[in-house]
Amino acid sequence: MDHPTETLNKTDALMRRYGHAELPMAGPWNDTIELLLAHKSIRAFRSDPLPEGTLETLAAAAQSAATSSNMQMWSMIAITDPTIKSEIAKASQNQKHIEQCPLFIAFIADVSRNQRVGARAGTALPVLDHFESFLVASIDAALAAQNAVIAAESLGLGTVYIGAMRNDPRRVADLLGLPAAALGVFGLCVGYADETVTTDVKPRLPQNAVLFHGRYGVTSESTLIDAYDQDMGAFSKRHEMSDDTWTKRVINRQSNIKNLNGREALIDILHAMGFGLK
Repeated sequence: MDHPTETLNKTDALMRRYGHAELPMAGPWNDTIELLLAHKSIRAFRSDPLPEGTLETLAAAAQSAATSSNMQMWSMIAITDPTIKSEIAKASQNQKHIEQCPLFIAFIADVSRNQRVGARAGTALPVLDHFESFLVASIDAALAAQNAVIAAESLGLGTVYIGAMRNDPRRVADLLGLPAAALGVFGLCVGYADETVTTDVKPRLPQNAVLFHGRYGVTSESTLIDAYDQDMGAFSKRHEMSDDTWTKRVINRQSNIKNLNGREALIDILHAMGFGLK
């Protein structure tokens, strides 16, 4: 039987994550699950240095993530040099938290290492020239990064992903000295959150909008999204965000190709950077 405090923690955590939507069943629970549900993006960091060995701990956590067939087609580059961070920020829509955070990590979809393994063995690896290999490399990088995020948050650190690194992947590749067939798929800011800047757990879609049993379904989707729009409207108002509902954010973000900020040409750029993508 749950202890009353544990039940309260479950309810509070689920309320923060789902807002006023119908809460899912509060099933098995522990500190790890509570940590996961409390995740929030941090975009203001203190300059305090991280404890010695933090990077290596995060790397060990990242390398403990699942990787397809143990191919390990990803890499991570730790960046602390203010000049390089500033240049990456310029290539990523001038996001100042890249410069603020004491540690910035670039996660790389890295097909190049396995290319070198084949070359050293004198064996052609034609599988690496197919889109599947790029997809595997990108998924592996994402799985590794999420492990690093969970590890960082368990240590009291804040994080935020930087997908805008893909706005100018060739510039990022130059800055980081990437070989052909290696792409900076996203970055990660890591550091201690600046507590003077208010952050909050952002509500997610009701669980019934994304969790299906046996078959995909959209029967109640409109009703669920309408309810979610109300919660996101209230969240946006509290945090002075311009898009006051999720529906408006989807439409504003995805109705204009210009919002891709150069990523509409990513296929051609990837070809030029040495990815086969057959």
